[in-house]
Amino acid sequence: QEQLVESGGGLVQPGGSLRLSCAASGSAFTIYHMDWYRQAPGKQRELVALITSGGNTKYVDSVKGRFTISRDNAKKTVYLQMNSLKPEETAVYYCYLWRIGHYYWGQGTQVTVSS
Repeated sequence: QEQLVESGGGLVQPGGSLRLSCAASGSAFTIYHMDWYRQAPGKQRELVALITSGGNTKYVDSVKGRFTISRDNAKKTVYLQMNSLKPEETAVYYCYLWRIGHYYWGQGTQVTVSS
C-alpha cells in the first residue's frame, strides 16, 4: 500500500513559478510510473506530465518547455517544476503513482495563478 503526500501548491502571479512535490511512503517506489494531473473547476481531470520508472518523460502540449517532471528515487519523491504559469492553469494538481494492478492518487494541492 502506498500513501502519497503532495506539497508546494499556492498562489502565484502570472508568469511565476512553483515546484510541486509528491512523496510516497512505500518501499517499491522505483518500479512505479508517476503522473501529474490537474483539474480546474468545472473541467475534467487532465494528464499534465508523466515519468516512467525508467525516467522517460512526456508532457501535454500546452506545458512543453515550461514544466519539468522529475523523480528522486532515493527520496521516493516526484517533482513538477512549473514555470511561466498562466491563469488558466489554476487547478488542483494531483500526483498519481501506478503500475499494473496498483494505482494510487495523492490528495491534491491547489495552484492558483492570479494577480
